[in-house]
Amino acid sequence: MKGLPPITDPNLIAGIDGYEDAGVYKLNDGLAIIQTLDFFTPIVDDPFTFGQIAAVNALSDVYAMGGKPLTAMNITCFPVKTMDIDILHQILLGGLDKLNEAGVTLVGGHSVEDAELKYGLSVTGVIHPEKVLLNKGARPGDKLIMTKALGTGIVSTAVKGEEASEELMALSIASMTTLNRKAAEIMIEVGGVNACTDVTGFGLLGHACEMIEGTSVGLKINASSVPFFRGLRELVEMGIVPGGLHRNKTFRMPMVEVSPDCPEWLLDILFDPQTSGGLLITLPEPQATTLLKKMHAAGIPEAAIIGKVISEPKGKILVEK
Repeated sequence: MKGLPPITDPNLIAGIDGYEDAGVYKLNDGLAIIQTLDFFTPIVDDPFTFGQIAAVNALSDVYAMGGKPLTAMNITCFPVKTMDIDILHQILLGGLDKLNEAGVTLVGGHSVEDAELKYGLSVTGVIHPEKVLLNKGARPGDKLIMTKALGTGIVSTAVKGEEASEELMALSIASMTTLNRKAAEIMIEVGGVNACTDVTGFGLLGHACEMIEGTSVGLKINASSVPFFRGLRELVEMGIVPGGLHRNKTFRMPMVEVSPDCPEWLLDILFDPQTSGGLLITLPEPQATTLLKKMHAAGIPEAAIIGKVISEPKGKILVEK
């Protein structure tokens, strides 16, 4: 498929070129706006919870850029002839619940009739033009921090097959409904961040590949340090994984070198497509240590240093157990 022609604008800080989490446009020397949009089909049965997850997921892109979300607009596709309208009401209430928690104002939205239910939001945020965090910029010696546990894609697949335990479902929902606001605020407070992204549909390794593709650095990831939900190994070894995991793996494995002691089930978890995942941050070791301590003290226990940025091999990720 042919791509769009290049978009040229001197005020465009982040646009459709590359793999950035959101668009960033400079309004003046002291202010830029961040714009993002995301919507998807339900991944949980409860409509209120689905609304919460969709809102948290959409807001995450602004946090990953280092910005402050200000306003949001709902996007809904709803099968009005086959589904009770109260379901839509509950979804919108769930989204509003998380917008209120984030201090974001709902200013409107748009809905269409569709055979398949979908919901999400467009979000607008603000940031100083010189403080935008991009997903590229990692420097050799930086530590790599992950702020949420992996596994939401695998758990969602297990739920559909009625193979997920109540405990595992609760862990996944709690993660997906947790804003990245606190993690982002601490990240900005500590400072020194060279690159940041949020881990969503391409999985940890997919988004890590985006951070180094076409750059002069690589990554070394310690798989055993990566946080993931308890009980995932059994599900993966049973073959209960989403199709997106296999697509992520097929697409990005040419950039990944795996040590013989890293088991296949663990590698699969690193490719699991996430919904409303955590932040993936690179920053120098002293600040990384401080950031981790502050996150743990603030109630983000899953945050972990999972690897580092290396000079060689360039554009490659080394995965060790």
